[in-house]
Amino acid sequence: MAEKITPRSSDYSQWYIDIVTNAKLADYSPVKGCMVIRPRGYALWENIQRVLDGMFKATGHVNAYFPMLIPESFLKKEAEHVEGFSPELAVVTYAGGEKLEEPLVVRPTSETIIWSMYQKWIHSYRDLPLLINQWANVVRWEKRTRLFLRTTEFLWQEGHTAHASAEEAQAETLKMLGVYKTFLEEWMAIPVLEGEKSESEKFAGAVKTFSIEAMMQDKKALQAGTSHNLGQNFAKAFDVTFQTKDGNLDHVWATSWGVSTRLIGALIMAHSDDKGLVVPPRLAPVEAVVIPVFRKDNVAEVSAYAQALGDELKGLGLKVELDLDDAASPGWKFAEWEMVGVPVRIEVGPKDMEKNQAVLVRRDTGEKLFVPRGEVAGKVRELLLAIQKSLFDRALEFRKANTFRVASYAEFKTLMEGEGGFVQAPWCTSRECEAAIKEDTKATIRNLPFELANVPVEGGCLYCGKPGHRWAVWAKSY
Repeated sequence: MAEKITPRSSDYSQWYIDIVTNAKLADYSPVKGCMVIRPRGYALWENIQRVLDGMFKATGHVNAYFPMLIPESFLKKEAEHVEGFSPELAVVTYAGGEKLEEPLVVRPTSETIIWSMYQKWIHSYRDLPLLINQWANVVRWEKRTRLFLRTTEFLWQEGHTAHASAEEAQAETLKMLGVYKTFLEEWMAIPVLEGEKSESEKFAGAVKTFSIEAMMQDKKALQAGTSHNLGQNFAKAFDVTFQTKDGNLDHVWATSWGVSTRLIGALIMAHSDDKGLVVPPRLAPVEAVVIPVFRKDNVAEVSAYAQALGDELKGLGLKVELDLDDAASPGWKFAEWEMVGVPVRIEVGPKDMEKNQAVLVRRDTGEKLFVPRGEVAGKVRELLLAIQKSLFDRALEFRKANTFRVASYAEFKTLMEGEGGFVQAPWCTSRECEAAIKEDTKATIRNLPFELANVPVEGGCLYCGKPGHRWAVWAKSY
């Protein structure tokens, strides 16, 4: 119930954990840093997976599966890649009762094992493009973890594609970034900024990395998805060549892209409140719950009315649950269903039976509507659309209200030490300035946003004052 939730205003981090645990989305594992995803949390992941999988297949991608154990020598073939991941690797050195001749790395990402296979499969331009996605788990030995946002083991999808030209690879990289943006905005109701990562923030082994960045309710950024143009780096490391149309040999051009169960963390932090979880209707495992409000002397009649209404709504294709528990009070049930984030609550009592109606309550606003019985299904559908739009609009307005341009670095520091937010500022593209700001304020360049790509850069670099060459968005992040 709501009293289990620490208010956001007093302790945002604890509020987040309270929602994850009390809404029964996940729990702590006996293995430090790992999590157990509970049925309600996994139902959200299944819906995310189902929608994204359809979007991937609609763009020509197919699914495959590759081993989670990777020969250590594979990672060492791409120098930047192994350097970037080395601190996070889990390595198997002993198995089957004996020491292994070569250590095996538990998959932190799959570029190396996949490109070792592509070397066997790709020989000609006729084998390209190769568009493969994998749904899997990965292990990264994180020192500081938080349920869904950063855990030692997590679930994700990783696309790995091979192309005949640099242009095709770049088009694929941006196409899949666009798929992620569409999913976040149209299904998760979370507005995002598309843009290119700085050299310091790009994926280890990539030529260019692009990301979508979302603002959470504490005004920090969450990287919600990434898409990488790998150039020919992995093809050269694994000697993946193909015969071109004109009969020459060339190395293949590559991309990789992924999102993970951290999207559930994004959903929680973007929309939820002090009553509990708020779920965008398009991803909700349950769209509406029917709760009979009865006394001891009318349990059977009210329950029958509620059952009939629930069955009718299910028959019309709505995802509905019926709460007939007679051991808990209606108020307790209302709070529990608010906790788990069901978009619409349908209350029916003796007076509603007399009037042949039902009471519909919106999870996002608490608004109550008294609706004739024959109009309930249509009204629920109408509310689901309205809630989905309202959540997106509210999140977008929040981001706009907390996105700033500052007149000086001192003003930037004051903002980062206080309420925070997104700061759009000119950057000279110097790694030294970027690193100095990160060291000084803990803020990083989230990306170089596409929406500002054609906006003239006004003024000097945020840090050094030299001419600014790119607009960057800075924020503290998860």
